[in-house]
Amino acid sequence: LSPIVELNVGGEMYTTTLSTLKKHPGSKLAEMFTGQPKLRTDSEGRFFIDRPGTYFKYILEYLRSNQVPTQCIQDVYKEALFYNIEPLIKQLEDSPQIFGELVARKQFLARVPNYSENIELMIRIARAEAVASRRSSVIVCVVRTEEDMGRCQDALNSLDMDKKSVVKFGPWKAAPSISDLLDCIQMDVEAKGYKISFQPHVAEKGFRFKSYDFFYKFLFTWW
Repeated sequence: LSPIVELNVGGEMYTTTLSTLKKHPGSKLAEMFTGQPKLRTDSEGRFFIDRPGTYFKYILEYLRSNQVPTQCIQDVYKEALFYNIEPLIKQLEDSPQIFGELVARKQFLARVPNYSENIELMIRIARAEAVASRRSSVIVCVVRTEEDMGRCQDALNSLDMDKKSVVKFGPWKAAPSISDLLDCIQMDVEAKGYKISFQPHVAEKGFRFKSYDFFYKFLFTWW
């Protein structure tokens, strides 16, 4: 291989040296250019990598000067994982953005039973109710303790609604509160491209529990 390498990364063009690309021998990027080239070339003879080219400049800058990016941290982290550049991965995981997501939020959500499955269930219910409507709503029951789970079930039995359509979150053993979990739900549904808001569910008169003790209405807006 020539010591000067031209790359086409997802349509973005880069020129660098072979030694820069092979700086970390155990990385996937180094393996791509070790021995016989393992990449296809474009019509101009540049090696083609089918990844987002926008963030490759941060990867390249790190390889050239050990400069850890301060922009687009989440996206650069994904690329560092793909190219398996371990020193960069470790330094990015120490950044507040990645640390907060991996160590704080994700560790909390891992203690909420069936969290990811319930997010998908909410979306399925909302989509099923969206026919000829601008908005559709999903009722969510959130409980933090086992004791509240029993009270929630009693309350659910006295609600005049299809109980199968109520999505239940909890209980969990961690410091974050119910409002923290509600924020996480909104954040993760919005990350999938949906426009969503929530508010305490207002129950009918004579309901023997305060509605905001357990129940919340998530509103999906379609147009």
